Amino acid sequence: MGDAPRARKMADRIKVVVAEMLELRVKDPRLGFITVTDARVTNDLQEATVFYTVLGDESQRADTAAALESARGVLRAEVGRQTGVRRTPSLTFIEDAVPDTAKHIEELLQKVAAADAEVLRAAAEATYAGEADPYRAARDDEPEAL
Repeated sequence: MGDAPRARKMADRIKVVVAEMLELRVKDPRLGFITVTDARVTNDLQEATVFYTVLGDESQRADTAAALESARGVLRAEVGRQTGVRRTPSLTFIEDAVPDTAKHIEELLQKVAAADAEVLRAAAEATYAGEADPYRAARDDEPEAL
């Protein structure tokens, strides 16, 4: 685990290099509106996983994945050039599931908020089944129990 800080530093650098290359140098028309969200590198610095999101439908996601596959060699060469490591890590691209998960959670929260509003509405119209105060209270004319 001694290499963990070095791996994190390398991952941060790879994230920046790949994002810059995709923005400035990779001119593949299949490449959609892509955002590099994260990169992770194994502790031995041999393999790097780059996470990304794509704005668009399923076909745009598939086109972007194909464009990344075809640009993998160019991106890896640039990562090697800019990081200066002896062995450039292999690159793997994975579409990040965080936006889809966040959307699903947002939908669930909206359903819960609607259910809470329904409960509040029902509670506002509710009446007690028995007395409003079911606990026996001492009256002014009764002596207090010790």
